[in-house]
Amino acid sequence: MPPVFHAEPALGKPARSPRTILLVDDEALIILASAMILKQTGYRVFEEHSGARALSLLRGEEPVDLLITDFSMPGMDGGQLARASKELRPDLPVLITSGYMNSTLDIGISHHTLRKPYLLNQLLEAIEKIIGKPQE
Repeated sequence: MPPVFHAEPALGKPARSPRTILLVDDEALIILASAMILKQTGYRVFEEHSGARALSLLRGEEPVDLLITDFSMPGMDGGQLARASKELRPDLPVLITSGYMNSTLDIGISHHTLRKPYLLNQLLEAIEKIIGKPQE
């Protein structure tokens, strides 16, 4: 009878899940283009078109590493969404995008900003500065 060999488990870093981004914008084309490049880069992306729907997701147990929201949206603006998200998840970083803001946007909480229109590589650079690469 031939000897039986048992494979040793592979050593190294455990597999990590990709960083997850919640992307909120009322403009479908911005969601489509941004989500596409983020997914191609290796991020996991939840796409929402309203602040209320985004908060519903944040009330759940899905992991979210970064909230990216447009500032000017009907119903709940990005500042309101950012403040409400911090109540649910105090450590969640927030990136607010807008074409209507000055160099500073005081919404009463710590956040990052990116002026619209932005190039997709500018979005990726901002994300990497805030939360790192897709699977760090």
